[in-house]
Amino acid sequence: MAFDGITIANLTAELNETLLDGRIYKIVQPEKDELLLTVKNHGGQYRLLMSASPTLPLLYLTQENKQAPMTAPNFCMLLRKHLQNARIVEITQPDFERVVVFSMEHLNELGDLCRKKLVIELMGKHSNLIFTDENDCIIDSIKRISGMVSSVREVLPGRDYYIPKTQDKQNPLTADLNEIKTAVSQRAMPVFKALYTSFTGLSPVIAQEICYRAGVDADRTANTLSDGALSALAEAFTQMMQCVKQKAFAPNIVYEGKEPREYAAFPMTIYTGARTVAYERMSQLLEDYYAQKSAVTRIRQKSADLRRIVQTAYERNIKKYDLQCRQLQDTEKREKYKIYGELLNAYGYGAPEGASSLNALNYYTNETVTIPLDPALSTGENAKRYFERYGKLKRTNEALLALTKVTKAEIDHLESVLTSMDIARSEEDLTEIREELVESGYIRRRGGGKRPKITSRPFHYVSSDGFHMYVGKNNYQNEELTFRFANGGDWWFHAKGIPGSHVIVKTQGDELPDRTYEEAAALAAHYSKGAGQDKVEIDYTLRKNVKKPNGSKPGFVVYYTNYSMAIEPDITGIAELDS
Repeated sequence: MAFDGITIANLTAELNETLLDGRIYKIVQPEKDELLLTVKNHGGQYRLLMSASPTLPLLYLTQENKQAPMTAPNFCMLLRKHLQNARIVEITQPDFERVVVFSMEHLNELGDLCRKKLVIELMGKHSNLIFTDENDCIIDSIKRISGMVSSVREVLPGRDYYIPKTQDKQNPLTADLNEIKTAVSQRAMPVFKALYTSFTGLSPVIAQEICYRAGVDADRTANTLSDGALSALAEAFTQMMQCVKQKAFAPNIVYEGKEPREYAAFPMTIYTGARTVAYERMSQLLEDYYAQKSAVTRIRQKSADLRRIVQTAYERNIKKYDLQCRQLQDTEKREKYKIYGELLNAYGYGAPEGASSLNALNYYTNETVTIPLDPALSTGENAKRYFERYGKLKRTNEALLALTKVTKAEIDHLESVLTSMDIARSEEDLTEIREELVESGYIRRRGGGKRPKITSRPFHYVSSDGFHMYVGKNNYQNEELTFRFANGGDWWFHAKGIPGSHVIVKTQGDELPDRTYEEAAALAAHYSKGAGQDKVEIDYTLRKNVKKPNGSKPGFVVYYTNYSMAIEPDITGIAELDS
């Protein structure tokens, strides 16, 4: 979720509590578009991170310190000259925009009291940090924007600073019920879009939340709403803005499985049943949210090369398999040639010399068939040619059956590796996947042929009834869990017919309660290719019923006695332990 006006209102309230009347003690610029201010106030120190990154603009208080570069950039030196030991006298959010203005007082070279402003604009690729005087004349900015770059506004020293009004939006904090209803009812677009395009500071997710609270379909066309629906929408909108005015914020993160899905300054009732984590301060929420998001992104980036190798091999095998299947289909006419040869041997004496065809009764079906003949050959020679065709197609069929079996096994294996990459949480998990690809011949071994040390361990959960459940992260771990870790009396779970993790439930000789069966099945569904489906069919059986065929790929098993259940791939509430 991007920084919206409500998130910034929450942050502004928090910063006023902690930083107002504080003095700037230290200014560093660790990145080209980032500042870290240390502020002394209330007998302590606070670090304020300000990032104008085009991909991830941020503003929050943090405990983390960042190393300053050996040579401070010019913008940082300018701020140190003017704002070192300056007092923060005002922190505002103008017109509910994605902008925060820090007004500061300092003494100039003559000892006179002056006021300056440091403005952070959190506007995606247009984000910036701008330093102005008290009359809003730009002194400098962390990104200088000339007229060659932007036709809307120049951000250069000496220019007047203003917030560009590129869209005709209203301030939601000052809009009354009638203005809200009028603005929405005039738009021929989905209701939630009509909200965030009519009012500043609203994100699409918050607009959908307002619709949900009002009991209005967010995707319905706005100008078709009834008066009652418009009134309910305006009321829900006004109630949320009233909470903003009263600073009644309740920061929280909504999770989808283990990954953070969204965050907001208010409870997100639209995500019914989802796990949420509440925070006292928006700064702590933002730091945790983006740290977790960046961890997921980092793993995906690090697995990109592996994924490309596997995806390329997978697509190549799919094409090979399709070609083999088409060739295999062509061999299905071999039996026809065999019958033609037999019928020619049986009835060929009746064919006149030089005939191009022969009508004969097929004694297998009691139907008359027309057999094409080569006029230059005798019926015996035509029969011999049909038998040769039959023999060739039969041999081709046998070879293709073997080849398609191998290719299909390779496709299944590569699909399972792709699923393992989706499951991976750390670099150690990727190391084990890489090792599997090395041993399968897709990658050459690095480091002089030495096998890397494997430190990755299966996921470890505990059911609501106290039974320990283990989930393999990849094919090697699946095999280790199933055939070395589990004993014959433990229960084994796996998604039916699709790649996924093996799940082992240790029974210790006890009978499993129904709830544990369901939780283990949910784990098998969640850690499978079907994780995005509403329901996934899960096979489960005692471990002693699971066998590994000779020569099969890692993690591949067979079983002939099992139970099945369809379950949602939702593992919310299942306790996870450290591996």
